[in-house]
Amino acid sequence: MKALTDPPDGSNATSAQVDPSRVIASLSRDGVSLELKTIDLCFLAGLYLRADKAALASFEEEVLVDLFGQVCDIVEPTAENPRKRATHAIQRLREQRMLARVDGAGVIHAGEYALTRLAAAVVEYFLADEALTRESLTLLTGTLRAQLVAILDVAKKATDERAWREGVIGPLRVTVGDLVAGIERRQRGLDAQQEEVQSEIAQLLVADWFHAVNRCQELLDTTTVTLRELNEVLLRDTHHLVESLQHIQALANTAQYFEAEEVAQRVIEHIDRIADWGGARQHAWSEYYRRVHRYLRDVVRLDPDRALSQRLLDQLTAWPSRPFYMLVTQVPSIRLLRQLELKVERPLVARVRVDREANPQWVEPEDKIADLEALTRAAVEGGARTLSAVLGQVLAGLPVSEHYLAVGRIANVLVKITQVSSAKERLWEVLGELEVEEWDIGTNKDKF
Repeated sequence: MKALTDPPDGSNATSAQVDPSRVIASLSRDGVSLELKTIDLCFLAGLYLRADKAALASFEEEVLVDLFGQVCDIVEPTAENPRKRATHAIQRLREQRMLARVDGAGVIHAGEYALTRLAAAVVEYFLADEALTRESLTLLTGTLRAQLVAILDVAKKATDERAWREGVIGPLRVTVGDLVAGIERRQRGLDAQQEEVQSEIAQLLVADWFHAVNRCQELLDTTTVTLRELNEVLLRDTHHLVESLQHIQALANTAQYFEAEEVAQRVIEHIDRIADWGGARQHAWSEYYRRVHRYLRDVVRLDPDRALSQRLLDQLTAWPSRPFYMLVTQVPSIRLLRQLELKVERPLVARVRVDREANPQWVEPEDKIADLEALTRAAVEGGARTLSAVLGQVLAGLPVSEHYLAVGRIANVLVKITQVSSAKERLWEVLGELEVEEWDIGTNKDKF
């Protein structure tokens, strides 16, 4: 089965396929720049809000001029000739790709203009308050999971190129891409919100010092709880999302539709980036939380009136004219109350070197256990009727270093070949350096 190919217009090119060097070179070649004044931003915001309220797709030129005049009355009420300024503002915004003329009539009559995607994005950044919350993230990830389940069902049933393109590739690029982009957009909103929180904490400490401690604590705790909840949702849901996408990849690979496999891989990378964002933000915020808490505890609470910090600041400020130093003279040595002892040099523990490569020697074979058993049997046959008598005969022919080990083996042999017993009052016999419990030896168990 033949793999899907890209359309000739290149509309499905992803950002991963774009060469950054070529993009930067083309932007530099075209001299792209963006410079917006306050009145320009206010003008774009007015157009955006009017289009949203009245469901307008474009604006006539006269409407633009009138709206610019209203913005001037609010922002610069003393400005002269607002109509001429409106013409220059429209031309300036067109040059910066904020407004696009959509009527196609050229210079024959007044034009009709629409906000570009760049203008909408700039205005939405200042107007939209989209910060990621547990509710919005749960809703987005739930919708994303449902979409991926539906796409997976289509992929299981798809048999031709059209089914893969319309049921898998298209939804992955459009629907799933928009949902993932929505999560990332709200992530950026939450990043901006965290920056505002940090700035607010700094301003509170500068303005109110000690009385701002409770407010700072509240801001820290609120953001900490939000990040912890978001990270829990991401850890729970990203696993299911990636699992569904990997199933789609496996089906696409089996059917040799490599374009669908590449699109699914691209979505997996976006989801992994979202999960990494959650862990990185929680780690960064925990460090900031710890530093602020330490500052509140060690500085603010210990100096509620800022007396110490103010004195230190005054001394540092006046140091060029009134320098201060810390001088230390004639530092006494530490007095030792014990006698000094010379260090005893202990000899190193060493082992005599031996030649481990010596040639082997022929020796007579030996079996000590069998020899002990034979000697024990011979002692019993010779009339020994106690353990001490048997040990006295057998141990006499062995080295002293082997006596202790041999006693246990001799006793084991006696239990096997004879019947042994001991008196109620157990007697102990001394045999050289050993002391053993006395046994009486009866008739043999086996006949030898």
